[in-house]
Amino acid sequence: MAKLHDMRLKLLIQQEHERISKSQPNDLDLSIVQARCLCWLSLLAEAHEDQANDAEKRGDAEQAMGWFADSMRLRDVINLVTSIEIPLPDSPDSLDENDELFDGPTIVPK
Repeated sequence: MAKLHDMRLKLLIQQEHERISKSQPNDLDLSIVQARCLCWLSLLAEAHEDQANDAEKRGDAEQAMGWFADSMRLRDVINLVTSIEIPLPDSPDSLDENDELFDGPTIVPK
């Protein structure tokens, strides 16, 4: 069962990698990658918590503790990924300190 779960997770990661590569072919936006990672990690943590609750209801304490420990590790990873500060891409409206030098009228020699 764990092997199937690992293979499924690898497939999901590969599919998400392909989606990101197709949507950002030339310039990879790290903030998008971070946001997508957080979405997937949250879903995985929630699924692990559900598995822990199901195992607890079945009376399988060892399995429940394993799933719960995994969900807590995922929460730690979520906190780590959240704490990574990725600068947002420059907006076209933002001015560099030297940009105003080039905004004046064009000088054409006579």
